[in-house]
Amino acid sequence: MATTDNVIETEVYTSRFLVVASGENSQGTIPDIDGLDSYGGEYIHSNQYENGRKFRGKDVLVVGCGNSGMEIAYDLWNWGANTSIVVRNPVHVLTKEMVKMAMIMLQYLPCKAVDKITVAISKLKYWKLSKYGIQRPKKGPFHLKETSGRSPVIDVGTISKIKSEEIKVLPGMKCIRDKDIVFTNGETVQFDAIIFATGYKSTVRNWLKGSYETFDEEGMLRKSFPYHWKGRNGIYNVGFSRRGLQGISSDAQNIANDIYSNTTVALGFNN
Repeated sequence: MATTDNVIETEVYTSRFLVVASGENSQGTIPDIDGLDSYGGEYIHSNQYENGRKFRGKDVLVVGCGNSGMEIAYDLWNWGANTSIVVRNPVHVLTKEMVKMAMIMLQYLPCKAVDKITVAISKLKYWKLSKYGIQRPKKGPFHLKETSGRSPVIDVGTISKIKSEEIKVLPGMKCIRDKDIVFTNGETVQFDAIIFATGYKSTVRNWLKGSYETFDEEGMLRKSFPYHWKGRNGIYNVGFSRRGLQGISSDAQNIANDIYSNTTVALGFNN
C-alpha cells in the first residue's frame, strides 16, 4: 500500500490458498512489571542483544532462564559484567551431548524411557541444582518439548559460573524503583541494565483480518493438535503447535500434501 498526493494506492492479490507462517515467535515480549516505565537504567529484549562489550563492569540482570537467557548471562560474564539471572520456573539443564544421545534413543525407545535416562545422566553431571536456585520440572525434558514446546536448556558453561557464584541466581521480580529491583524473596538489588530473555508472541491477529475466530488472545490457534494446521476457506497455518522445528516440518508437509491434493482434484488429475 502506498500514498501519493493523498491518494491511497492498494495492490490486491487473489489466491485459492493462504498459508499463515508468521509463527508463534513473531515479536519479543517484555512482562508488565510495576515501575518498569520509570526504571533508571537501560533495558532491552534479548532480540536486541548483540554482545556484552558495552556492559563491561556494569551490574546486569538477565530475566529468563531459557537457552537465550542462559547464553546471554554467560556472554555477559565473559565480557566482564557483574551478572545475575532470574530463574523463576523449573528448567531441565542438559549438555549438547546429552541431547544428541537422546535424539538417537528417541528413534528406538519411548519418550518416557528416554526422559528417565536423560534426567538420570543430568543429575550425575550437575547434581542438586536446587542448591543454586534451579529446580527441575517433574515432567521429563522431551515430554515437555513434545507437549508444550518448552526446550531443555543446553548448558554452554553458565551452570559452572552459577555454582561458583560468579553468576548469581535470583527469584522473580516484584517491582522496580529507579535502579532498585525488588524480588519476590524480599531482596532489593540495584542494576545498571536489564535484559529480558522472556520469549516471544504471535502477532497474527494484528494483520490477518477476521482471524479472531481462528486465533485466541495470545495469537495461538484455537484448534488443538493435530488438526490445527487446516483452517477454513483455503487458509492454512504452520508453526503454531508449540512443537518446535519438528512440528513446523509436520505442518508444512501436511499443508503441501493437502494443497497438492486439492489442486489435482480441481484440475481433474486425480485419476
